[in-house]
Amino acid sequence: MKNAVAPKGSSAQERPRLEDLAKHVGVSVATVSRVLNGRSGVSRQVRQSVLTAMDDLGYERADRVSGTTRGQVGVIVADLINPIFPALAQNVVSLLSQEDFIPVLCALPGGGRSEDEYIDLLIKQGAVGIVFICGAHADGQANMERYHRLQGRGLSYVLVNGSRPELEATSVANHDAKAIFDAVQYLVTLGHTKIGLSIGPHRFLPSRNKIDGFRTALEELLGEQDLDAHIATSMFTIEGGQSSASELLRTGHTAIVCASDLMALGAVRAARAAGLRVPEDVSVIGFDDSPLMAFTDPPLTTLRQPVGAIAHAAVHALITDISGEFGGPSEVLLQSDLVVRASTGPAPKVSG
Repeated sequence: MKNAVAPKGSSAQERPRLEDLAKHVGVSVATVSRVLNGRSGVSRQVRQSVLTAMDDLGYERADRVSGTTRGQVGVIVADLINPIFPALAQNVVSLLSQEDFIPVLCALPGGGRSEDEYIDLLIKQGAVGIVFICGAHADGQANMERYHRLQGRGLSYVLVNGSRPELEATSVANHDAKAIFDAVQYLVTLGHTKIGLSIGPHRFLPSRNKIDGFRTALEELLGEQDLDAHIATSMFTIEGGQSSASELLRTGHTAIVCASDLMALGAVRAARAAGLRVPEDVSVIGFDDSPLMAFTDPPLTTLRQPVGAIAHAAVHALITDISGEFGGPSEVLLQSDLVVRASTGPAPKVSG
């Protein structure tokens, strides 16, 4: 009796061959073979394309390029609630994976584990480096001893969002002061003269940088002297944004720059609770350009953090340090883009 032939498209269909993978990616079979066997001579981009094709075409492989890992790297992130943090973490993790490191994501708060406990666990597991995304280093009141201990152990690390000149480490961040200045400047061109800042706790370095940029803008562009009267402080949440925006609206501000997109959504809520329209009566600008901000009501004008560039610079600096080529601490500042959508408009005309 002849063996039955599985119909085309059935589960018994043969798995893709190396030739299929090569054709799918547009490379030679030899290149695919080098990737499968973890050999050199293949660019990072091509290697990633081949690995992606294996997943897309269902190529089963028991060992994903074994023997090529370069060690574990911890990625300690402040939280996974504010959308900008998981976006940064995802990009860092992806880049580390492409460079053959094993990323270990540690989110705070993490089931009761502190940043110090995560550091100790990573050290015990033999991690070769750590990327800190808005960790304790971003808190102006935090003790920096934990990072000094890392330096004493010779463990490579990079700081994201929060420069610390006293530490022998590279820091990578968005240029927050310049971003806020640009936002105020844009609102001034729309005719706004009563502009407020909705900001989180001042102890955090990103908050301080944003306040500096805001104060400089008010002084240079509007000649303001009583700068604190235009700053309202709360938490980096929707509720915090609503609270601080309500305070600014009560004092007649027609435009509000917010320190995060979540705070901006709270500001829109505050405006509507006060019977005001956005942007006809009040303009609102967010910060980060988190996913879905183009689909809010109204779509949010915001300052887009260059998430990909920040992650790339951080991973590059870490790998350079791990490779023993560290040239000394440096601060890398990257520029935001102002993404104009429907939450901003001309200043309302004064009646009478």
